[in-house]
Amino acid sequence: MKTIIAALIATALLAPSAKAAGESGSFEVASLQSSTEKTGWLQVLSQGKPAKAKTAKKNINQSPIARELVAFGENVAPGTIIVDNSDRRLYHVLGNGIAMQYGVSVGREGFIWTGTNTVSRKAEWPSWNPPAEMRAREARKGHILPVSMKGGIENPLGARAMYLGSTIYRIHGTNQPSSIGKAMSSGCIRMANEDVEHLYANVTIGTKVIVRD
Repeated sequence: MKTIIAALIATALLAPSAKAAGESGSFEVASLQSSTEKTGWLQVLSQGKPAKAKTAKKNINQSPIARELVAFGENVAPGTIIVDNSDRRLYHVLGNGIAMQYGVSVGREGFIWTGTNTVSRKAEWPSWNPPAEMRAREARKGHILPVSMKGGIENPLGARAMYLGSTIYRIHGTNQPSSIGKAMSSGCIRMANEDVEHLYANVTIGTKVIVRD
């Protein structure tokens, strides 16, 4: 019911009488205007389920947890990103009492963290440069990691990355969508590629990110 109410509120925001973009209390979702987005308003209204869901085949870019608009009453500025480690959900606050909710993978035991930072850099199909500590840790398990890997579908960072301040942490895509909804990362926030592309299109440098328990 909360999802339906949120969708109706969001629909009202798009009506001719809605406030112009940039006015206080309104926030524009890029996928509503961009024809290059793979998913759009129809998918939002259908709670994140593609119109051709019955015939669509699963692929490496899709999340097992559909993104959806939800009611969100917390008093934070529109545009803020909130990651909830316990629920393994990311909320992109749109204002007017709604947020876009995504399923994510968070840090596994011993790697989970909390804090507040900002998006300091954005990258499409980013290169992966695993830190020396990670390479050494994985080598002890018999897994040899590269010093650097160019962006691509085999890259663990997936299609997009949003870097958090000067930390080693990022919000990024993944080539392991089965990890979404679980605690499996080394601290970074993983999203399915389709979802991270959607979020990336709506986030600017300087966006506030809150990671909490």
